[in-house]
Amino acid sequence: MINRVFDSSGPEGKVRGTPQQIIDKYQALARDAQLAGDRVAAENFLQHSEHYARLLSEATREQNQRREQQEAQQAAQQAQQQTQNQNQNQNQRRDQQPHQQPDETHAPDLQNAEQPDIANPSLTVENGDAGLVETPEAKAADTAPQADAEAPKPMKPVRRRKPVKQDAPEEAAE
Repeated sequence: MINRVFDSSGPEGKVRGTPQQIIDKYQALARDAQLAGDRVAAENFLQHSEHYARLLSEATREQNQRREQQEAQQAAQQAQQQTQNQNQNQNQRRDQQPHQQPDETHAPDLQNAEQPDIANPSLTVENGDAGLVETPEAKAADTAPQADAEAPKPMKPVRRRKPVKQDAPEEAAE
């Protein structure tokens, strides 16, 4: 509305222009009327000038409010964007960092923990295996074929049967 062009019908005829141009024109006419000694015409021009000054101030106030709202929205969007960027950066840093050892407060203290006595006779088993777990490799070594035992026989290849040819039906020669 500040740059909108108005047509004002005043006592001296039409005045055309933006609100600021109309205000300036009516104030110039009021000065001229006052210099001519016409107080009534000067007051009339000043009233017209005041009317457009009020329009201009209202339009300026509305424009400033809109601008402040837009700036507040932009600031809120920027703050939200910064928060999202910070969260993404933290997630990326966490994903890129090698896995760290657990916090000392939650990890057991292995240096000061009681260690088992290897020479303790209660831990040894009477058959001499010392309580070790049997592994598949150890079983294979125990059950390995002896040199005099015969080796497993290789598998015979699978033979496939040839497809049987079917004779084509003979056509009658009649």
